[in-house]
Amino acid sequence: MNIVVCIKQVPDTTEVRIDPVKGTIIREGVPSIMNPDDKGGLELALRLKDQYGAHVTVITMGPPQADDILREAFAMGADDAIHLSDRKFAGADTLATSNALAGAIRTLKYDLVITGRQAIDGDTAQVGPQIAEHLGLPQVTYVEDLKYDGKGKLEVRKATEDGYQRVEVPMPCLLTAVVPVKEARYMSVPGIIEAYQKETKVWSADNIDVDEAKLGLKGSPTKVFKSFSKGAKAPGELHELTPEEAADLIVAKLQEKFII
Repeated sequence: MNIVVCIKQVPDTTEVRIDPVKGTIIREGVPSIMNPDDKGGLELALRLKDQYGAHVTVITMGPPQADDILREAFAMGADDAIHLSDRKFAGADTLATSNALAGAIRTLKYDLVITGRQAIDGDTAQVGPQIAEHLGLPQVTYVEDLKYDGKGKLEVRKATEDGYQRVEVPMPCLLTAVVPVKEARYMSVPGIIEAYQKETKVWSADNIDVDEAKLGLKGSPTKVFKSFSKGAKAPGELHELTPEEAADLIVAKLQEKFII
């Protein structure tokens, strides 16, 4: 079984700050981490490897420093790593990103593609499903766990708003994972040492099967106008009223804001 896992390096959003003038994320001094949902997806792949001897390849797209998360993936148990790094990928929105990743995956042998549900720096949950569409694969999103039947089918547990579903899907397919990062395995000490002895494959736009017009800023139909942090709420007003007076006040406030 050949499994491809898409991972992304993201800023730790617990420490993100916004430039008040430019409206952009201030990345200086902010630690970068492997996107939590992607780490959960990698854990799903490694569980299959533990049980069936699968070969796990991780792919990321990003600047040179994104190599750090590929080393982390090696230390967790991944077998191969591909780093899409080219100025032609810069400025990509979700569609251009998915085109690049799908173009890379298209050149590989794969039975299963796993991505995280969404990245914490964008929260769009679009890239995984878009990759599935580009590759013509059946997809199941919000996957918490899975089992392989040994005959080319997966039984997955899909999270829903009010519980979960058991879904059977034929391979090859794409899954987006919602496995909590706390369930992902730790890097082993031998794994960390070996991770820096392994070679990551750095690919440019010339190495992937996709029209360059669909990559980077040129291939991005959407643009971010502005980013900003949520401002503090103004202090509320405290009223000591009878139930009847409170009801009258609520109605008055709703009328004042033209809600009723």
